[in-house]
Amino acid sequence: MAGWTDDELERIESAEELNLQSLRSDGSLRDPVTMWVVRDGEDVYVRSVKGAQGPWFRGTRSRLEGRIRAGGVDKDVAFVDVGDGGETTPRLDAAYRAKYGRYPADIFGSVVTPQAQAATIRLVPR
Repeated sequence: MAGWTDDELERIESAEELNLQSLRSDGSLRDPVTMWVVRDGEDVYVRSVKGAQGPWFRGTRSRLEGRIRAGGVDKDVAFVDVGDGGETTPRLDAAYRAKYGRYPADIFGSVVTPQAQAATIRLVPR
């Protein structure tokens, strides 16, 4: 599986939001959901602010694959569960804080809760 290109990483990182569509069990795409996205090195991550009970997060469980759009990048991806990724969690929290910390605390804070941290997904190009 090839990784992200430098151009794709830069474009996704600079995008304010990402649209994610997960694949249903029959292979069709679900409706797109808009969310925040961060980059950590060569990897791209999203979190469910409602944790594992979030509807879009539950939708990723069917096939662990889907499609994303952000910053002009339109790509098929695999969803890799990170959960509370140990050493990754503080880096991702910092990435979210740097990118979205300008939002009010009640909005920004929802993406750095233990619930959201436990529902972290790494997006892998496929």
